[in-house]
Amino acid sequence: MLTSLRIKNLALVADLSLDLQPGCNVITGETGAGKSMLIGALNLVLGERADRSLIRAGTDGCSVEAVFDMRGTKSPLKSFLEENGLEPCEEEQLLIKRVFTSAGSNRQFINGSPTTLSALGTLGEWLVDIHGPHEHQSLLHPARQLAILDAFGKLEPEREQFASLLALRSGIEREKAALIVDEKTYEQQMDLLRHQSREIREAQLKPDEEESVEADYRRASNGARLLQLAQTALDAAAENEASVLTQAGVVGRVLQELRRIDSTAEEFVTTHAQAVALWDDLRSSLSHYVDGLDLDPAQLEQLESRLNLIHALKRKYGGSLTEVIEFGAEAARKLEMLEQRDAELAKLNTRLRQIDGEIWSAGQTLSTKRRKLIPQLAKAVCRELGDLGFKQSRFDVSILCPDRVAFDSGTAQVTSSGLDTAEFQFAPNPGEPPRPLRAIASSGELARVMLALKTVLAAVDQVPVLVFDEVDANVGGETARAVGEKMRQIARNRQVLCITHLPQVAAPASAHFVATKQVRDGRTISEITLLTPDERVTELARMLGGQTEAARRHALAMLENKA
Repeated sequence: MLTSLRIKNLALVADLSLDLQPGCNVITGETGAGKSMLIGALNLVLGERADRSLIRAGTDGCSVEAVFDMRGTKSPLKSFLEENGLEPCEEEQLLIKRVFTSAGSNRQFINGSPTTLSALGTLGEWLVDIHGPHEHQSLLHPARQLAILDAFGKLEPEREQFASLLALRSGIEREKAALIVDEKTYEQQMDLLRHQSREIREAQLKPDEEESVEADYRRASNGARLLQLAQTALDAAAENEASVLTQAGVVGRVLQELRRIDSTAEEFVTTHAQAVALWDDLRSSLSHYVDGLDLDPAQLEQLESRLNLIHALKRKYGGSLTEVIEFGAEAARKLEMLEQRDAELAKLNTRLRQIDGEIWSAGQTLSTKRRKLIPQLAKAVCRELGDLGFKQSRFDVSILCPDRVAFDSGTAQVTSSGLDTAEFQFAPNPGEPPRPLRAIASSGELARVMLALKTVLAAVDQVPVLVFDEVDANVGGETARAVGEKMRQIARNRQVLCITHLPQVAAPASAHFVATKQVRDGRTISEITLLTPDERVTELARMLGGQTEAARRHALAMLENKA
């Protein structure tokens, strides 16, 4: 649901913050008070084109921020954010911000991360349906209409099965395309794969050898210096008259004499013996180290060659030896596949013919189930339309399914939703042929058709926020009351925002906002505020015709009877 909306410097709005409620929210007010600014702000934050003439006079730019609570929303939001490099939602709160300036700058953000208008538009399709003269209506798109029909009949498993078959077919087609090349390209691919697999195979790489080869190379390349340092240390430790061990012998004799005179000096003799043993161990180790140093130039050349080979293979085939080895295995697999091209092509063609039959069968099954659903959906929608003033209207769904699909022709227009194309159609008056919803000229008619559809589909439609503007155009009396009840019914499953001039539509709502114009410091400002119960009676009385006692009693009765 849309939890909050902040608008700054948009037309007559200076700085407006709205905290919207669950259920049905209505916005009322005098004509020109700024009710439609809510629709304009939502359109902007959902990716519609920015009209810079709407920037408030005397300011440099405009901004709109919207916060959506995404708990319970069935949309691929998490994967969408990850794929577009956007920050995840904190505590399931989605923050969208749109900023544009009179100088032409246009910026938009999702959860604080810069993004594109296209990304906002994608989110808008999932989050909000706006029905009115400035539509942001997913229900007008044939693909969306087909999805709604399937949702009404709980056909999602059949759709998913069809989509998985189509995805499987695409994978097989990619494998086949890799095999079908001209002879020159075929030979070039073969030569390249042979070279790659042979080069990696002959290197006889081990995943963990690079570190040990580098260590051996460092020792071999610094052999002369290592020998010099080790020999110097050995001489200082034991092999000249000034060595540590020679001097230790002198110290030992002095300590022996000291102990002979004073027995308490025994500990010095013991410590000296331990020190001499350690130095002797060091001398022995250094001697073995010197004997083990190999200054063989051939070994150094061999190690250098191996290290250069490792680095060259990593530059060509991967960042690590493991990746290089995996690359070689994949090249060998592709080579084997190309070497058996004819047999592999025959196998893939057989699989394609088999899966084409499965796709056609699954598509026909899905199409048959859809056709059985149409009378049920049409009957339910017409029943709701009757309550909304269309007593003799007709609603229908046109479905077209091809007689056959030639997948191998390259012209097959099959989508993951099936073989069908669908179109919702409506005839408001008897004797008129049904026309596509998108062809309906009257925004009031279109909004009420959408309201009827949303009433029927409230439990299955996944768009969480529905906005109705001018849904009450050209209606009154009992029809207006039915419109209000329909919206309250939809609001049990979705959040509804409705801009209305009719008290019958406003009274059933769970939250009532009023738009007003104020003059402050010589400037006109539009404001929208949430009404208290007493203020709501006053507003409904105004809508009924005035602040008479009769109008207030009528308003109070409408509020008391809404439950």
